[in-house]
Amino acid sequence: MGISGGITASLAGRYAVALYAAASEQGAVAAVEGDLGRLSAAIAESADLGQLLHDPQISRDAATRAIDGVAGVLSLSALTTRFLGVIAGNRRLDRLPDMIRAFDAIAADARGEISATVTTAHPLQDSQLAQLSAKLATREGRAVTLNTRVDPAILGGLVVQIGSQMIDSSIRTRLNSLSQAMKG
Repeated sequence: MGISGGITASLAGRYAVALYAAASEQGAVAAVEGDLGRLSAAIAESADLGQLLHDPQISRDAATRAIDGVAGVLSLSALTTRFLGVIAGNRRLDRLPDMIRAFDAIAADARGEISATVTTAHPLQDSQLAQLSAKLATREGRAVTLNTRVDPAILGGLVVQIGSQMIDSSIRTRLNSLSQAMKG
């Protein structure tokens, strides 16, 4: 399949490739994915952790100690903990969310999957998600993992993004198109 050159050429992508290679070599890809999932959730839930990632005034040593503490609390694997130590030491913690997304994309590609972000005005039911996933898998020719977002601003319908492709069937877009057509 091959992962996008844009991902692997970016700074976050290079770190993610290195982590994936180390995890693959150790047979720990699933463990690292789980670690990064817990870490991503912690970043989303904790303003203090977000501050740690983006505060340039925190010294390397302090950032490394704090990240080690976070790794301990989250029970992260030794490989993930060492990785976090490296990026803290290199002052790249601000890029961690990008690295997590890149790692997820690389791992999904290695499994023959593709990831799609689905934005709806209201949460979808499990049966609707299953139908959408099946239709996208047929369209793409491989398994599709759905990441869902709720954005009431789209009013209804859905917006699906698969890589650089976007399928926008939101009511907001339809209304904007209608408005433009009526203006002449």
